[in-house]
Amino acid sequence: MERVRSAFNRMINSERYSRFTLQPSEDGERHVEVKLSDDATEAEDQAGGSPSFRPALPRQSRATICYLALGILLIFSIGYLLGYLSHRDTQLQQENYAQMNWKQVTELLTKKLTSQAFDKSLSDFDRPRRSAGSDGDNSLANGIFDVFKKEEMDPWTGIHYVQLQTPDSKRPNHVIYGSDDFKPTGYLAYSAPGIVKGKLVYGNFGRQEDLEVLQKKNVELKDSVLLLRAGNISFAEQVDNGAKKGASAVLIYPDPQDYSYNLDTALYGHVHLGSGDPYTPGFPSFNHTQFAPTKSSGLPKIPAQTITANMASTLLKTIGGPESDASSSFKGSLASVGYKLGGSESITVEVNNVLVNKEIHNVFGIIKGFIDPDQYVVLGAQRDAWGKGYAKATVGTSILTELAKAVREMVEKDGFRPRRSLVFASWSAGEYGSVGATEWLEGYMSSIHKHVVTYISLDGLLMGRGSFMASASPLLYSLLEKTMKAVNSPMGAGTVYDMVGTTNVLKPMSMDDPAYPFLALSGIPSISFHFINLNEEAYSYYGTDLDNKDHLDYKTNHHTSEMAALAAQFAGQMALRLVHDHVLYPSLDVNRYSSVITKAVVRVYNRINQLSRTGQLKEVNPNWLNRARGSFQRAASSITNDITNTDISDKEACRILNDRIMTVEHTLLSPYVCPIETPFRHLLLGRGSHTLASIAETTDMEHFRIQLALATWNLQGCANAMVGNIWDIDEEI
Repeated sequence: MERVRSAFNRMINSERYSRFTLQPSEDGERHVEVKLSDDATEAEDQAGGSPSFRPALPRQSRATICYLALGILLIFSIGYLLGYLSHRDTQLQQENYAQMNWKQVTELLTKKLTSQAFDKSLSDFDRPRRSAGSDGDNSLANGIFDVFKKEEMDPWTGIHYVQLQTPDSKRPNHVIYGSDDFKPTGYLAYSAPGIVKGKLVYGNFGRQEDLEVLQKKNVELKDSVLLLRAGNISFAEQVDNGAKKGASAVLIYPDPQDYSYNLDTALYGHVHLGSGDPYTPGFPSFNHTQFAPTKSSGLPKIPAQTITANMASTLLKTIGGPESDASSSFKGSLASVGYKLGGSESITVEVNNVLVNKEIHNVFGIIKGFIDPDQYVVLGAQRDAWGKGYAKATVGTSILTELAKAVREMVEKDGFRPRRSLVFASWSAGEYGSVGATEWLEGYMSSIHKHVVTYISLDGLLMGRGSFMASASPLLYSLLEKTMKAVNSPMGAGTVYDMVGTTNVLKPMSMDDPAYPFLALSGIPSISFHFINLNEEAYSYYGTDLDNKDHLDYKTNHHTSEMAALAAQFAGQMALRLVHDHVLYPSLDVNRYSSVITKAVVRVYNRINQLSRTGQLKEVNPNWLNRARGSFQRAASSITNDITNTDISDKEACRILNDRIMTVEHTLLSPYVCPIETPFRHLLLGRGSHTLASIAETTDMEHFRIQLALATWNLQGCANAMVGNIWDIDEEI
């Protein structure tokens, strides 16, 4: 843990320290023993005696004294000349920084990110197996470390000891239906183990609206085994929805209507409704023995298992029960299957997954900023995968390293001088729910938001070629639009912005998005983006052994290397803009949050009025929350006004303004919920009863009053934190 902390401190501080060692004392405590350099010690030995006592010099001749004086004068002259040249070099560097405008920066970046470089990089990082904590995963980590070391990026490794779940090789999982005994090879990590028997019920995608259809059809869900199609929502949400309705187990399969591959393809995933190691929720997995044993509230309490489409076809052919409507979305495309709702035939599910302790390695490299080196933009990519993981992990890892090499060369050879630092991170155990990334976040939860300007996810950037979509904090909407208008379209003419047209690019950030823990757990402005094919929003080969080069080449029309270079340019332009500009605004545009907050507040406002009219709610003023919204908007306007009236060449003034901007996302995390029980504490984008979306739907009036009061002050607290001087705080509420 101390190695990790010292590495992280080196990332923030550029000072050089004397060497020191930790010496154990008799009482068992460790004390710092400072040791000067060996050169200094040897000099003292040669002089004889301590520095405070020296024998008197013998009488010198007048000629010797003259020679000595001339020597001193010569040394002084040389020192002055070297100092002048050094000062002049520093001035030239500063002038280069000032002279390199944004157009020059983007042209340099584009020139260095070539498809030829990605041909080699993609080949180097393509491995047959790369499961978290395995030899293949560690070999990749060492390779990335070597790249960062060669580029002189002061690399370091963060080590975590986590609990992952895998199938038991001696006791395979079973699904027994009549005379059929299926032994699926795919599985869902963090499923509850056990043997369950119940009535088989088909529940479409397992969304709330799907399960309500079953209830209206009088299909009993309590103690049933739900058969669900993969897609639309995460595996974890499907299992959670089923458990809330009383289901005893969940089976999930890929329907041919949604997944166009072999009907015997196995699915892999996880069902933890959260992120990170679920056995150390809220704190880092540096050493399990330091912490009391506990479990994440997002761990499912019922077994869950994936099955193939062929297995599902066997079940659905004889499931019985009422018909789904002819025009219903419940209809898939399995041959000779009527997609009845079931509820009459029994099925047995046996899950024997076991927990295993794994050591995982996160690898980091840094390019330090020249003005504010303790503020940094983090670019991260998942390194592990269930199988080959070409689109899932190889592409992101390749983009991570090629971007690092390109920017490093811009600094070393072309005179680019980023104001802030860039951190490049390779995460492990991403397939289990962003475990590596979340453990890193939890390790520095109390202070990381003060230093991380933005997180840019490099996961899943390539899913196709003909369209584009993104998920982001509202703070990054303006930067996203600006970058879309600056990067060329992969289709040839125009830009990415022109390619998309009027399509709704922005999608809500889902809980299984690798950027989500940074945003909703740590309060760091985050973004993920994806090049996709028209009419597609997902890459169908994720979580299967079919995620390989051939299938991604097919999706990109054999332009994978060119697309990787383009995606790297897109991510690189966003990152470099954030480390290049004096002031973070408008790359982090505080005003873009205003409309998001207004929509959320209006929903709650209307709910209060509705409950007041029916007499369910009394003595609650809807204006309280509305005034907090007004305070936020005034605080956002004050930031933009202060930027307009500030000399941006004043480093201290810029730092103060940037600090105010960086408070926004973090202060939108609710301080009133426990991070162990409710890790995603974001008032607007999180999950839990504290969010404005949840408050607008609650039916418990006492709960409504409490959560409304806390949310109101949460929003007001964010507005207060954005104000420059404490005596300027808006107290209208």
